[in-house]
Amino acid sequence: MARELVDDELWEIVQPLLPVKRRRKTHPGRKPLDDRRVLTGILFVLQSGIPWEMLPQEMGCGSGMTCWRRLRAWQKAGVWKKLHGVLLDKLRAADKIDFSRAVADSSSVRAVHGGKKTGPNPTDRRKKGSKHHLLVDAQGIPVNVILTKANRHDVTQLVPLIDGVPPMRGKRGRPLKKPKCVQADRAYDSCAHRLALEQRGILHQIARRRTKHGSNLGKTRWVVERSIAWLHQFRRLRVRYERLPSIHEAFLRLGCAIICWRILKKSFC
Repeated sequence: MARELVDDELWEIVQPLLPVKRRRKTHPGRKPLDDRRVLTGILFVLQSGIPWEMLPQEMGCGSGMTCWRRLRAWQKAGVWKKLHGVLLDKLRAADKIDFSRAVADSSSVRAVHGGKKTGPNPTDRRKKGSKHHLLVDAQGIPVNVILTKANRHDVTQLVPLIDGVPPMRGKRGRPLKKPKCVQADRAYDSCAHRLALEQRGILHQIARRRTKHGSNLGKTRWVVERSIAWLHQFRRLRVRYERLPSIHEAFLRLGCAIICWRILKKSFC
C-alpha cells in the first residue's frame, strides 16, 4: 500500500491554517474540490517534479490547474509560512530546536523559463538561475529561507535570514527568536555584517577570505549542506520551472515545513 502524502496528523495541523472560502448563495457553481485532496496533489508535484498537467487523475486531486491555483491562493494567504512556524513551535516544545548556533548557506538552481528573481548564474556559465538562501539551527532544522536571483551575493541575505526567523514558541517564557552564534563560510566575510550581528547580540564564526583553509568550521557547518540536500530531494526544487517567484517560494517554504514535519515524526529518510 502506498504511503499517504497527507496523513491525519499533518492534516490536523494544516486545516486550521487554510482560508475559508464562502460559496455564493446564488449561482454557487460546482462544489470546490476537497482541500486535503488538493494538498495531496501539490505535495505529489513537489516531490516528483512532474508538470502540473501530468498530475495523475487516479489520485483524485483534480486537475493540475486546480492545484496550481490553490497553491497560489494559499501562498498569498501566508499558509505555508504559518505552517512552517507552527511546526517550529512543535519542534521547540519537543526540545528538538538547538539555537546555540545557526548556520547559513546557499545553493543555486537553474531557472528554465526565467521570470522575476532570476539572474545570470556565475557557477553555470551565466545561465538564468535562482538562489536558495537557507538558515538552519545546530541540528540542521530549517528556520528561514529566502529566494533571490542567482547573482545575488550570499552575504547580502545574512541579516534578512536572521531577522526573518519566526518567534518559536512551544515553551513557557519568551519566544526563541535569535541564535547565540552564527556560522558561515567565506562568502559571508564582511566587517559590516559582523558588526550587524554584534549589534543584535549575536556571536559570529565566519571564515575569512585570503587566509589559509583550516577554519575547522566544517565540523559543525556541514548540517546546512545536508539540509540543502534534503530540500533538493524534492525534485521540484532542483530546477526552477515556475516563472512566478511566488510559486517557487511556496514550494520552497512547503519543502522546509515537510522537513520539519519529518524530523518531528522521526521518519526522515
